[in-house]
Amino acid sequence: MRSIVALGLIALGVGSPAVQSAELRVLSGGGAQAVLQTLTPRFQGATGNSVELNFAVVGAIRQRLMDGEKADVVVLPDALLDAVEKAGAFRAQSRTIVGRIPIGVVVREGVAAPDITRPETVRQALLDARSVVFPDPEATPTGKHLMGAFAQMGIAAPMQPKIVFRNAIDGGVILVRDGKADLGLFLVTEILPVKGVKLVGSLPPSLQGYVVYAAAVAADSKESEAAVQFVKFLSEPDARSHWKAAGFEPAEGSTK
Repeated sequence: MRSIVALGLIALGVGSPAVQSAELRVLSGGGAQAVLQTLTPRFQGATGNSVELNFAVVGAIRQRLMDGEKADVVVLPDALLDAVEKAGAFRAQSRTIVGRIPIGVVVREGVAAPDITRPETVRQALLDARSVVFPDPEATPTGKHLMGAFAQMGIAAPMQPKIVFRNAIDGGVILVRDGKADLGLFLVTEILPVKGVKLVGSLPPSLQGYVVYAAAVAADSKESEAAVQFVKFLSEPDARSHWKAAGFEPAEGSTK
């Protein structure tokens, strides 16, 4: 299997001598953490290149890029990439959409799952919960979207005392696992890797807030050729099953 992967990479130019022993630095939001931790060792094994993965809340990465932090590749929500590029803090090239992630509802394993099939049942489940944890709206597009969804459902005021802001990368889903929050609302890719919890399902369409993720190469990367090939590797057909297993869906208008 490894030889087949290597042959495929060589066909792409990924295993060519020109990019051997490159050292790539990758900044990524937590939504792509599980799949990158699976795919990156395959890329390293087939090419001999090394890849340093750095994960953080997307709002923090945005600020770090604005402050001048360097990376060869970034894997972030596409809208955030647009924002930092327009601000001139980061100039990307070879941008590739890797998929979109729905917001899911999570409960502790063994607890009865609420009905979330319709907006009105989601509304009731939220009102019935003693506490609800989800990402910080000041630091994540998911948190910001959910605050808007609560207002849309007319429950912003009664929910206020129940809300716990905790990003998944900082242990938000763990609060549900440990019984410290009744419900969690997180990207599906952030729920699936956690043991001891159950993904109830994705929010219904009218409440959904998909986050479209993209991988891009920094225009000033000193390892630009290897970085471009890493992004190509992430978006190859052989990688699609891993993105899907992690919870990604094809982005609208994309065959990825």
